[in-house]
Amino acid sequence: MPDDRELMTAVRNGDPSKLGVLFERHHKSLYNFFLRQSMGPDSAEDLVQDVFYKMLRHRGTYKGTSEFRTWMYKIAVNTKIDYLRKHRHRKQETQIHDSIAAGDPSPENEAVANNEKDLLMKALDRLSDEKREALILKRFENMKYEEIAEVVGCKEGTVKARVHWALRDLAREYRNLTGGNR
Repeated sequence: MPDDRELMTAVRNGDPSKLGVLFERHHKSLYNFFLRQSMGPDSAEDLVQDVFYKMLRHRGTYKGTSEFRTWMYKIAVNTKIDYLRKHRHRKQETQIHDSIAAGDPSPENEAVANNEKDLLMKALDRLSDEKREALILKRFENMKYEEIAEVVGCKEGTVKARVHWALRDLAREYRNLTGGNR
């Protein structure tokens, strides 16, 4: 099975059908990336579509010298920025769409888990855009610092600092939301 670089190179060279394979591989992670960036489900779906449309439209810019995911997330970050500029007047709502862990949890356990997720997402929402973005790319998308630096257009050390401070701020905000009880 071809890897992402090979598929995107085929798209760049005139085989747009390979973009479907890339969509199947990456649409869920992009959707979750946008949800974690405080986009609602409908906006997240629209943004995923926009990213793949831009990938097709700008396929000639794909060089294949860095990881495909880095190039894709660079487009995703720019798409999010464009979206926020267009929709500044709208307040984005945070929604949690992570599934409950495997098993059949009791209604009480499920309610507690959902409450914890809601609090964590609210705390994440309180971070600056730069910190939230760096933390999401590192912790949820498992990107390397070097890749994140390329995506957001800054130095690797800056990304490391953002992630460090984001974790510290996230813990503080979470404690504030729980009344310091956790």
